[in-house]
Amino acid sequence: MSTDLLYDQPEVVIILALFSFLVFAGELGYRAGRRGQSAQMEALRSQVNNIQTALLGLLALLLGFSFAMAISRFDNRKEMVVRESNAIGTVVLRARLLPTLQRAEVSEVLRRYIEARVEAARRGSFPIPVQQELDAETRRLQDRLWLEAVAAAEADVRSVPAGLFIQAINELIDIKGAHDAALANHVPESVLLLLFGFAILAVGVVGYGNGLVGARTSGVTVTLYVLIALVILVIVDLDRPRRGLILVSQENMINLQQSVDLPKR
Repeated sequence: MSTDLLYDQPEVVIILALFSFLVFAGELGYRAGRRGQSAQMEALRSQVNNIQTALLGLLALLLGFSFAMAISRFDNRKEMVVRESNAIGTVVLRARLLPTLQRAEVSEVLRRYIEARVEAARRGSFPIPVQQELDAETRRLQDRLWLEAVAAAEADVRSVPAGLFIQAINELIDIKGAHDAALANHVPESVLLLLFGFAILAVGVVGYGNGLVGARTSGVTVTLYVLIALVILVIVDLDRPRRGLILVSQENMINLQQSVDLPKR
């Protein structure tokens, strides 16, 4: 389970807190700029404008870099859903090559396994104990599938279907581990904290420049705050594949569950 401070917080709380800090930094910078007016104000204004341009450019670079990190992880998670559903589908097909009695047992375990994986896709909305139980259930079902594969191989060491089934089970277990690793691979919290801090600093300098001028356009300023907060919201949301506004599609896994007619005991 994730222990990151930001990852465990609701997105609304993060963005509202960020927006509040942006407004506070802008206002603080504006008031500091009003007090910093002097006879050499024109030269000071020019220096501050150069700093503003540099900071906003760096902020744009950080936003783009963070967005690229988040979208690459999001795409990888989507790919892992397809790969895992294909791996489970292969196991389902190869299970039909097993002897009749064993096929019924394996089919029941596979039915429960698919249900567990579909349910796990929504576990971001579950309490942590429920998430842990889902993980434990998945491991138990994997163990049962592996024992069935071993039994099939021991019944006939030369059986080609048993060998194919073992290979498919091994792939299923490997893909599940890779999928879980992809879900846990978030944008480092240090990167997000740097992004938040730099955004607040840049907005403060913009407010300072407005204070030197002695006037500010509230509409444009608020629009800047909102745009920065929205871009960061998208970055944070992309990094939460099982909750939020942008979710990783589970269509392949759901289609597998609906299309495979596994007999129940």
